[in-house]
Amino acid sequence: MRPLAERMRPGNLQRFFGQEHLVGSGSVLQHAIQSGHLPSLILWGPPGVGKTTLATIIAQETQRAFFTLSAIHSGVKEVREAIQKAEQQRFFNRANPILFIDEIHRFSKSQQDSLLGAVEKGTVTLIGATTENPSFEVIPALLSRCQVYVLQPLAADDLRKLIQLAITTDEELSQYPIRIASEEALLFYSGGDARKLLNLLELVCSGATSEAEWVVTDELVAERVQQQTAFYDKGGEQHYDIASAFIKSIRGSDPNAALYWLARMIEGGEDVKFIARRLLIAAAEDIGLANPNALLMAQTAFQAVQGIGWPESRIILSQATIYLATSPKSNAAYLAIEAALEKARQTSREPVPLHLRNAPTQLMKQLNYGQHYQYAHDFEGNFSPQEFFSENLSGTCFYEPQHNPAEEKIRQQLHAWWQKKYGY
Repeated sequence: MRPLAERMRPGNLQRFFGQEHLVGSGSVLQHAIQSGHLPSLILWGPPGVGKTTLATIIAQETQRAFFTLSAIHSGVKEVREAIQKAEQQRFFNRANPILFIDEIHRFSKSQQDSLLGAVEKGTVTLIGATTENPSFEVIPALLSRCQVYVLQPLAADDLRKLIQLAITTDEELSQYPIRIASEEALLFYSGGDARKLLNLLELVCSGATSEAEWVVTDELVAERVQQQTAFYDKGGEQHYDIASAFIKSIRGSDPNAALYWLARMIEGGEDVKFIARRLLIAAAEDIGLANPNALLMAQTAFQAVQGIGWPESRIILSQATIYLATSPKSNAAYLAIEAALEKARQTSREPVPLHLRNAPTQLMKQLNYGQHYQYAHDFEGNFSPQEFFSENLSGTCFYEPQHNPAEEKIRQQLHAWWQKKYGY
């Protein structure tokens, strides 16, 4: 017997629960399906919200050949074989086949590169499913050729409808007199994940018989779950919420709260490298120049945990977390680069001053490239107050030292060098 979640997988949009913003009346994706003009797309969302199901329905609704690959078990060879099969399906005026890749974020750069030609030529329409932010996990060249659609955890009302549909229409459960006395525990443990909800419902109803009514209560659900592990879905919304709480506790200089959220991630089976990367980001963004050693501590922790793994890595992460949480804070470096990026976008055509240009050829030297550049080490104190901006940007200030001991020293040095130009 197939699992309940598989038996309940909808075969059309009418039985597809949730994601009204994508497939509801008048939505962009619904229009694309109806018109048949389907772009390559990435479905981004937590587990159990319908990414694979939606891809299958799209193929059925648009009457296209459907090829599927799992990024866990497929390499470049399998990708090329799938593309070759898709090419063989293209004849007459038939729409190009759909190539569905589950967990596309697990593909390496070379594997993703192998898709580019087929997507660009329209050999296949790519549908990728991912639980990770595609901005970070999908290469820019492929991402630029796809539309990204964000799927949300299923709302409580959708989950309740799914429960009722399962006990009244499923070929197995509908044979028994099942009554749901309370849905709260089912909703809580599922966390917006339809697959997890149906698996749990099947587990809870495994003792039902046709002789007596089987009543599903919160107590029964908790009993069947047996071991109530920390509620943390490393592929879902809790993944991001708890990571956010972790970072904000470090930023807020509360080592105790930071350790608690760290423990929640550890208990939930989070990837040790994910946690270590968050520490690296916090060290640069929130501590920065107030304590430059924080970045060294985070980098050392990142390297150490990769070689050690669980459970010993918990000690290293604890040490780094406490160090970062108790360090003085400054986001001056973060604010400075954001301001510089904004100015760069506004002034992308500003020329590089001649004296700062590279002059590797005689012609460039004749054009005054590099002329009058003052080599800092030739001057007293290894400093010369020359101009490093173009004329239009002269005097623009991005970095403002904040009021902590380390940056006060930086401010004093900048004052000695640039007080007249930048006002330090």
